[in-house]
Amino acid sequence: MTLIFHWFLPTYGDSRDIVGGGHGLPAGTAGGARPATVGYLGQIARTAEQLGFVGALTPAGLWCEDAWISTAMLVEVTERLKFLVAFRPGLVSPTLAAQMSATFQRLSGGRLMLNVVTGGESHEQRAYGDHLDKDARYERTDEFLHIVRGLFRGDAVTFEGKHLRVDEAQLQRLPDPVPDIYFGGSSPAAGRVAAEHVDAYLTWGEPPDAVAEKLAWIGDLAAERGRTLRYGIRLHVITRDTADEAWAQAQRLLDGIDPATIERVQAGLARSESEGQRRMLALHGGRRDGLQVAPNLWAGVGLVRGGAGTALVGSHAEVADRIEEYHRLGITEFVLSGHPHVEEAYWFGEGVLPILRSRGLWHHPAAPKAEAASVPFAGR
Repeated sequence: MTLIFHWFLPTYGDSRDIVGGGHGLPAGTAGGARPATVGYLGQIARTAEQLGFVGALTPAGLWCEDAWISTAMLVEVTERLKFLVAFRPGLVSPTLAAQMSATFQRLSGGRLMLNVVTGGESHEQRAYGDHLDKDARYERTDEFLHIVRGLFRGDAVTFEGKHLRVDEAQLQRLPDPVPDIYFGGSSPAAGRVAAEHVDAYLTWGEPPDAVAEKLAWIGDLAAERGRTLRYGIRLHVITRDTADEAWAQAQRLLDGIDPATIERVQAGLARSESEGQRRMLALHGGRRDGLQVAPNLWAGVGLVRGGAGTALVGSHAEVADRIEEYHRLGITEFVLSGHPHVEEAYWFGEGVLPILRSRGLWHHPAAPKAEAASVPFAGR
């Protein structure tokens, strides 16, 4: 199977330094930020599209711009790129979410993917008016996806659950194609929802042994329900012509982080209810040393950023090797990002993707025309 790569839209702002935030934390950066304007986000989106990324993930939360509105505005400045829109099912009705999805598909020419985020921070959920606890939020997500799947099939849905109720709901115009549903989570409740409803299960960038264990767990749960899922992984990347150059960049990012910022961010993340976030924190323990947690896997990003906190760091060939290693575990989709997002997209797109193409693991989604015209820049 050909690997699929997605990039990331930093709708909280970008920088040459690590931009923190997420999981209930306010966005912040150690250096000069690039505002998340339509012009700048469009530049990132067009860069990703040109290099061969299939889609771009857009986050959800108080720390960033709204994902639905941001991506809808970027449809007009791109041609092929899909948008993996993160949203929280408790904050919008399932019928409205299905209608929004159908509208997005029609007006964009089928460029929507859905990233359902249950929400691991009760304090942030309460700010939105959602006062359910974590287990109840997963129960509601299960009900939400049951309703949405029925609406996507064209069913007339009447449903009464513990948290959601709809009467004779039906879409007048179905989404074409039906957008794939992506979902991540490491708790037992998350596993049950993923196995029952989603198309692609996403994990954060843990060491390969931990990822293999998690995929086996989800795969077994899905098999019990007669289903199979695709698997993806969320990582940052720092890739250069040589390993020394890549690790020097990682060290520069680390040097730009104030110890007081690490202490403040780690204190905030410690109250997270997310099992995935707990696993990210365990990789580094809030320390600035011992951050290489597996070959070419660096946990420094997670010192100041909630959510995905690890990066693949190394030469282009080394990063390609690590991607191939994850692929052997069953990963077929990679959701990547870097600081800053325009420059790092070029480093990866011109350095790593040609290596994966030569190994028969990747082709440009606009091939053969784009591949025939694509010649990596010398020295990149």
